[in-house]
Amino acid sequence: MATAVSAGLFLAGCSTPNSAETRARSEPVSSPVQAKPTPSYQSAPVIAAAVSRADASLIRNSSYPVMPAPQPKDRDNYQDQTANPVHRTAESAVATLSIDTDTGSYANVRRYLNEGQLPPADAVRAEELINYFSYSLSDGKRLGNAPFVVATEVVDSPWDKATQDNKIVKVGIKAVDSKWSEKSTNAALPPANLVFLVDVSGSMDSRDKLPLAQAALKLLTQQMRAQDTISIVTYSGRTDVVLPATTGDKKSKILAAIEGLRAAGSTNGEDALKLAYRQASQNMQKDGINRILMLTDGDFNVGISDVDEMLDLVKSQRDKGISLSTVGFGRGNLNDYMMEQMADNGNGNYSYIDSLTEAKKVFSDELAATFNTVAKEVKIQVEFNPSVISEWRLIGYENRVLAEEDFNNDKVDAGELGAGKAVIALFEVTPVGKPGLYSERRYGSSEVKTPKTNLNELGYLKVRYKDPAGGASKLLNLPIANSSRPLTSAHTDTQFAIAVAGFAQRLGQGQYINNWHYTDSGKLAEQSLTKAVNSDNDGTRRGFIELTQLASALEQVK
Repeated sequence: MATAVSAGLFLAGCSTPNSAETRARSEPVSSPVQAKPTPSYQSAPVIAAAVSRADASLIRNSSYPVMPAPQPKDRDNYQDQTANPVHRTAESAVATLSIDTDTGSYANVRRYLNEGQLPPADAVRAEELINYFSYSLSDGKRLGNAPFVVATEVVDSPWDKATQDNKIVKVGIKAVDSKWSEKSTNAALPPANLVFLVDVSGSMDSRDKLPLAQAALKLLTQQMRAQDTISIVTYSGRTDVVLPATTGDKKSKILAAIEGLRAAGSTNGEDALKLAYRQASQNMQKDGINRILMLTDGDFNVGISDVDEMLDLVKSQRDKGISLSTVGFGRGNLNDYMMEQMADNGNGNYSYIDSLTEAKKVFSDELAATFNTVAKEVKIQVEFNPSVISEWRLIGYENRVLAEEDFNNDKVDAGELGAGKAVIALFEVTPVGKPGLYSERRYGSSEVKTPKTNLNELGYLKVRYKDPAGGASKLLNLPIANSSRPLTSAHTDTQFAIAVAGFAQRLGQGQYINNWHYTDSGKLAEQSLTKAVNSDNDGTRRGFIELTQLASALEQVK
């Protein structure tokens, strides 16, 4: 994010380090990007109440992430990412996926760029970059009594600048409920039973790890109410309950426990997780939020058998109504792969905190979306019409793709949609008669030829979901019209999402975007901002544009 809260906003009259040595540690490498005005939300009183004098020293110029102390050899762990393939529609017409509301990849990518290096390709998950941002989806339709709207749009693909034969199909959903809006207050949240599971092992002893995690927890504590309970479980060489369940109105007690956390020792994440689940079970909120919030760099120091056992535990507790979210910090031994897997299996979210501003976004500005689920087990299925579309590919969601038969199987887990949250999936398609990736076959397809039908439909969209309380899934259907428009005339949400998708594919060394550059993403995002009113109140879209400039500069000096 390009803008963040300066330390002076956190604590009036609090002195901050100003020596040349401190500036050298905390300020990023120089870049051609010009600083932008600080959004007005950054002076919110909650920050002053949440952050102590010690926390203020975390950030000298918080327009950039907290810079880490020197790290040992890089042992960051990312899942191998192989881009989704291009499919022949005549042979494989159906795309099935679980929605993804994680945002960890975007914040982690931003941290790399702000520190002066391009991220590893495997650290880039396109869907998490796209869905990091808020979208209005004002072109959406509410189908039946669903707690969300569904929006589709077909526009010219920008990857092929010469012919623009290919099209981009946008499928978006956004939670909308009479009780919720983007301006909903946290007072409307159901009672919450939260367990902070904090890694205090020696690997967390760095400015960008435990101190930042403590500051994030203080921000979250300020949002808690008398009907909420907070417990704190820590783990290193041993596991401890440092704060038994305490009501949210006893903030001084909670803040003192957070302030007293210290990093030392080795890591045993499995035993700590079991203890955290026991704490959550003892204080279950019926019809409320029951969630463990695991804050760590992901260095669990456990073997593969223990990892499997941990995931089985997460799944079993998920089915009992206790969800798990993971929050990553720092670098050097970040186990991104494990943390994403745990959140996915725990019906939670995976976030990465690279600055106090990001902590505020996750734990204050978007608290309802982070914790309050309005639809669970949300799956999307698109059947492309082989009479209209010859080839298609899904952009991102590589580890969220499901088998076609999984769509109707209520036992197959899928993603959760939080209050006010929007999720977008993008497909690139090649119309019949236009040149695609595959050559014409001399003897034709092995599939049985069918008459050309429904030429007015590009495809057919299905969305399946469950109510938060569970029960049988519900099905929504919507045809996707066989009509497209120029990208310049597209909805601004669509333009911006495509700009981020191009950026993500370039960072991930994607093979399908031809000569699309970071600057092209920046220009497209800029165009979307000039057309949209109040589309960037939090400054995140402007921050994205600055990241495209940083990436372009770094690419030129490689």
